[in-house]
Amino acid sequence: MAQEIAHDLNMKYVKRNKQSVQELKHNYQDDLFVVGKNRIEYHLLFQESPLFFHPNSAMFRVKRLMKGDEDPFCSACNLKKGTTLLDCTLGLGSDSIVASFFTGSQGVIKGIEANEVLAYIVRKGLKQWETGVLELDYAMKRIEVVHNDHFTFLQMCSDNTYDVVYFDPMFEEAIESSEGLNPLRGVASYNPLSIEIISEAKRVAKKRVVLKDHWKSERFEQLGFEVFKRKSAKFHYGVIEISN
Repeated sequence: MAQEIAHDLNMKYVKRNKQSVQELKHNYQDDLFVVGKNRIEYHLLFQESPLFFHPNSAMFRVKRLMKGDEDPFCSACNLKKGTTLLDCTLGLGSDSIVASFFTGSQGVIKGIEANEVLAYIVRKGLKQWETGVLELDYAMKRIEVVHNDHFTFLQMCSDNTYDVVYFDPMFEEAIESSEGLNPLRGVASYNPLSIEIISEAKRVAKKRVVLKDHWKSERFEQLGFEVFKRKSAKFHYGVIEISN
């Protein structure tokens, strides 16, 4: 698997020979993949915590849905069985996993990720991870991951291609309790959302464009979103309804 990854990402393959991660970083002065039996880890040279795929919060969110509870993301996107959704900021894929589970086998979930390494890790993880919940495993395998800049991808889409176009950009103001996202910060794209990007999203969406952002964010108003405020929540959802 290590040789396959090295080939796919045009990286150098080396045998570990019992060297520690710190020794490897020091010797090669570069980021590195460590391939183990259960997962692959991506270690950035100047970052302590490794990045690896895990269903993360999607696990307990899906379990809540199975009990009949509501998920704020699903509500904001107005997801139904068979809904098609374009996740423009895939990251580790938690929202896409929940969306794929909720929309079922007739739904279509496509995730766009600007960072090539992150897209690769998540694509592999979605296909290989076993949660112990078959329906969730199938949902993860149905997600299509595309390595691209979301503005470029949107420009290539036809009008009214997806029911929902979704954005969850890195918050301008970090949430201190989100330590699980720390490894992601080293590879995440920080390109700002713009009027032009949202305009393309509105053209591509059939029903709505949805933005998740920090509760203090000014982007909702700047980009024309109606905010769904959630009491005591550290982030809100903004919605632009599409009237075709």
